[in-house]
Amino acid sequence: MLTSLTRLFPLWALLAALLAWAVPAPLNRFGDTITPLLMLIMFSMGLTLDWQDFARVWQRPGRVALGVLLQFSIMPLAALAVARLLQLPPELTTGLVLVGCCPGGTASNLICYLARANVALSVTLTAVSTLLAVLLTPALVMLYLGTHVPVPAAQMLWSLVQIVLLPVLGGVLINSLAGKRLGVLQPWLPLLSMLAIVVVIAVIVAINEHRIATVGLTVLCAVVLHNLLGMAAGYGAARLARTGEADARTLAIEVGMQNSGLSVALAMQYFTPLAALPGALFSVWHNLSGALLASIWGRR
Repeated sequence: MLTSLTRLFPLWALLAALLAWAVPAPLNRFGDTITPLLMLIMFSMGLTLDWQDFARVWQRPGRVALGVLLQFSIMPLAALAVARLLQLPPELTTGLVLVGCCPGGTASNLICYLARANVALSVTLTAVSTLLAVLLTPALVMLYLGTHVPVPAAQMLWSLVQIVLLPVLGGVLINSLAGKRLGVLQPWLPLLSMLAIVVVIAVIVAINEHRIATVGLTVLCAVVLHNLLGMAAGYGAARLARTGEADARTLAIEVGMQNSGLSVALAMQYFTPLAALPGALFSVWHNLSGALLASIWGRR
């Protein structure tokens, strides 16, 4: 029964998004719960890992390097190509490219978990890409848009430590010390994580309802195409590199899912509210597409 509920993740995610879209007011006040919920998800994933999972990742550093290379090459180029293909106006082009220049998002770790991918590799790639983004994100924005965008390095690093590293390491530590005693709890962890991310999706939709309402079909198509191109390119490149299926799934998810919250913050601070629209919409869409992908892969 637990597995059946988890496999319906895309349905729950879509229903939550539609409900939040129809009745956003009750959820608007829960914006502050997003970070604690993401921390809970990371902690739950940590409970399924041990130290040897991370040791195995670093025994093959080429896969980490491949993931980072794909992240910061495919996504900015894909964003610019999609913007030109669909002839987006300058402000929306800026927003989409800004999404592409950001590091991987923390939600990708949960999607990898539910998709039976390599969670340790996913967490490592999120951490490494976030650290490198301090330099690469402003450099790529300057390259593609000709605009200097300062990235809040200290805030990004603290967010990474707070939301990803500490909860995951705490879960790994507890699993290492009391793994056998967690046997009854572990079957419930995927369901707990799924419920948490469904709530996160609903809150994101509710908070951005007024922005999403102004987005035309063209921008929606741009965001969907950008995300799918990233996932397809990540998976295809990984298979060409002859990685295993689990690692290929991980790279597809890591490349396709961006830290769109960061892009929204940067757009609002350094550009215009209109430039923040692609990031706001990406925040909703990549969780839905990731949920669908996790459901398909989780069955296999």
